[in-house]
Parts: sequence; C-alpha cells; structure tokens
Amino acid sequence: MSIWDHLREIRYRLIVSMVAIVVLFIVAFIFYAPIVELILRPYQIAADRVSAKNPDAMIQVVNSGVASPMLLALKAAGLAAIIAACPVWLYQLWAFIVPGLLNNEKRVAQLFLLSAIPLFLAGVVVGYLTLPKAFEFMLGFTVAQAGVANLQDLNDFLSLEMRMLLVFGISFLLPVILVMLNMLGMLKSWQLRKARTIAIFVCFVFGAVATPSGDPFSMLALSLPMVIMYVVSELICSRREKRSLKLRIRSGEISPEEAEAAYLGKTIQTDDK
Repeated sequence: MSIWDHLREIRYRLIVSMVAIVVLFIVAFIFYAPIVELILRPYQIAADRVSAKNPDAMIQVVNSGVASPMLLALKAAGLAAIIAACPVWLYQLWAFIVPGLLNNEKRVAQLFLLSAIPLFLAGVVVGYLTLPKAFEFMLGFTVAQAGVANLQDLNDFLSLEMRMLLVFGISFLLPVILVMLNMLGMLKSWQLRKARTIAIFVCFVFGAVATPSGDPFSMLALSLPMVIMYVVSELICSRREKRSLKLRIRSGEISPEEAEAAYLGKTIQTDDK
C-alpha cells in the first residue's frame, strides 16, 4: 500500500471511531443525570459513612460557576461514550494494524483485542468498587469541631475519579502485555521467575504512586491484583513454553537436555575436541 492508501485507511478508521463515539455521546448526554448519579455514588456512600460516625462533620458536593453544571454533563457524557465505544475504536485500531502483520503476530493481536477489553473493564469496575472506602478514608480526616466545611467541587471530583478508573483499567492489562511479549518470543518465563521479587516490589510502589487519592485502600486494591496477575501470567507463559518445547522434542528439533536448558534460561556447555 502507498502512503496515500495508508492515510485513507487511517481516515476511514478514525471516522468510524468518531461516529461511534459521537452517537454514544449524544445518547449519554440525553441521559446524563443517571450517569452523574452513578459517578457521584462512591462519594455519597463515603460521605454518609463519615457523617454517621461524625454527625457534626460538614461534607457537601458543590458546583462552582454558572457553566459548571453544563461542563459536568459534557464530561460525564464524554466519559461514558469513550468507555462504551471502546470495542469499536479498539477493533478499528486492530483492523488497521493486522494487514501488515505475520500469521503468528496476527494471533497475538487477536489475543490482545479479545483479552484487553474485558480486562480493562474489569479494572474499571474494581477501581469503582474501591472508591467508597478510599473516599471514606480521606473524608474521615474532616475536623468537625473546627467548623470547617469540606466542599468538593464536582468537576474536580470527576477528574479525580476518571484518573483513578483509568489507572485501574490500564493496570489490569498487565497479563495481556506479558503473555503477548512471551508469544512474540521477546520475554521468557524464566525471566519472569527471576524478576518476581522485584516485580512484586514494583507493583506496590506503582500502587502507592499511581493512585491519585494516595490512600492505603486504593493502593492495596491496585497492587494486590497486579501481583496476582503477574504470577498468573508467569504460570501461563511457563505452561505455554513447556508445551512448545515438548512439541519440538517430539519433532527431533531439540534434545530433552536442550529443552530443559532453554526452559531454565541456561546454556549447554559443549567440549570441542
């Protein structure tokens, strides 16, 4: 394909993706009120829990500015449209890349597409379920005796929640990325085993740094699934390599000793006479 053909293909894929997002945006904007209520629910749950423990605490959500309600509706509708349209724009991205891939690379791309969507959505759901406890922890520091009101701007709150959900969603793509690299031959299971301790430490550091709220509940809710998914990815890669090495032994391509050395990441020393 010439450069102009590629540009036309990109334009077509972008148009299809944008049409899907715009259509869903219009639908979401019409029904924006339930979406805003869904977004605010974790904060309201946390505020009710804090108020039950400390009735004198003044906690309230506010809109600052004349245009804030409209901006909130636009943001909420845009967020809902992008999430709802993710199968469409991910497929368009996949359809643009696949023609230039080899057969084995196409299988990897299919795995990424089929696994990335449910894992990303699962991460978003886990992040959403974690929010009430995280907000309760942060709001619990409200000092009622000082007469200070905790006023949360809706637009700022929406930005915070969007960042947290995005971090959780992307983090849940870890097993897909690791298995994909293993299928492409760029990452071996022995490397994952060797780096397991460091990887666990990195997961907890990432959980502490990446969560915008900075509370321990969000950190653990992000770090623990990442550790579990890393170990599961290691097991999947290990099982896949064992099956592949057994097939190579049966075909006579390699010896059992060479297969064991390849699986353990070792080299066989040969004596030259």
